[in-house]
Amino acid sequence: MSYLSLQNIVKKFNQVEVVKRLSLDIQQGELISFLGPSGCGKTTTLNMIAGFLDVDEGRVMVDGSPVHLLPPNKREMGMVFQNYALFPHMTVFNNVAYGLELRKVPNNEIKTRVAEALEMVRLSGYEHRYPKELSGGQQQRVSLARALVVKPKVLLLDEPLSNLDAKLRQEMREEIVAIQKQVKITTIFVTHDQEEALAISDRIAVMNGGCIEQVDDPATIYNQPKTDFVSQFIGEVNQVQGKILETFEDNLCKINFYGNEQLVAVQTSGKKEMNFFIRPEKVKISQEEGGKGFQTRVERKLFLGSKTRYILNVKEKKLIADISNTELNPNHIEEGKNVHTYWEPEDLLPSKEVS
Repeated sequence: MSYLSLQNIVKKFNQVEVVKRLSLDIQQGELISFLGPSGCGKTTTLNMIAGFLDVDEGRVMVDGSPVHLLPPNKREMGMVFQNYALFPHMTVFNNVAYGLELRKVPNNEIKTRVAEALEMVRLSGYEHRYPKELSGGQQQRVSLARALVVKPKVLLLDEPLSNLDAKLRQEMREEIVAIQKQVKITTIFVTHDQEEALAISDRIAVMNGGCIEQVDDPATIYNQPKTDFVSQFIGEVNQVQGKILETFEDNLCKINFYGNEQLVAVQTSGKKEMNFFIRPEKVKISQEEGGKGFQTRVERKLFLGSKTRYILNVKEKKLIADISNTELNPNHIEEGKNVHTYWEPEDLLPSKEVS
C-alpha cells in the first residue's frame, strides 16, 4: 500500500479546474518530483497536500488515513518554501525551534532537536545569527532544518532552489538528496527545472494542464516518453518527418528521411507520413565522402566544453547535433561546410499525434 495517496483530487478557481482528478501513489521514503511548466498545477497540488488550499473533490491519504480535511498544522508535514519564509527578527535557533514551540515541546528537548537539525544541514555554530547575516544557501538550509526538526511524515519542497545561483543550486540539491536519504522521509519536490528533477528524483511526475502526463523513473521519462508533451518538455529534441515507403511484418517499416531510407520498428496505423523526435546527442555527423545518412550544412557550431553543438540545415529545416569533443574534433568541421548526418533507428521516438 502506498504511504501518500492522492485520489482524484480536484481544484477549481472561478469554476475553472486547474487540477483535474489527479491521482498518484507515493511510497514511504520516496523522493518524487512534480515537474512541469508554469501554470501546470504542480504548486497548487502541493498546496492541497499541505493544507494551504482546500481540496474541492477527492482525498489526500497519509499512511492509510485521510488528511485533506485537517488544518495544515495537524497534517504532520514539513514545508520548504521558495522564498525561505524565515522570520527576520528571529535568530537561526528561534526560526528552527518555532514549530517545536508551537507544539509545546519541552525546552531541553527543543535544544537537543534544534542542535541535531542544524548539524544535519551543516549549520552548527550559526544558532545566534539572524537571516540577514546568512547567504541564500545558508538561509535555505535553515528553512530545511525548520521543516525537518518537527519530524514530519512528509517533506514538501516548493521550488526551493530557484533563488540560488547555478553552482549553489547543484550543491544544495545534492545536500537535500543526501539528507532525504539519511532520514528516509517521503518527499515531494516541485520544480520546473528538468535537469534538477532528473538528477534527484526516484520518480518524476510530469504535469501539464492540471494532469499528470507520465510518472516514471528519470531514465524512463527521458528515454521512453509516453506522450509528445513529455518528449518535447524533457530535455531537448529535434522533430523530424519521415515518409513511409513500405511496411513489413513485426511493425518494421521502410521510412524515407530527407532522401535516406531506414528500417524502423514502429506502428504506422496506415499513415503515409510520421513525425519522430530525436535527442541532439543521438544525432551523428561525418565528413566522410559517401557516408551514410543524408547531407546537411553546418550553419553554426557552439563549443560547450566537453561537447560541441552543431546547428545543421537540412532542406531549410534546423537540426541540432551535440557531439562529444572526444568523438569528433570541432576544429575539423567548419561552418558553412556540408556533412553527412545520420542516427540509429532505435534512437527515434515516434510521435503519438495523428498525422
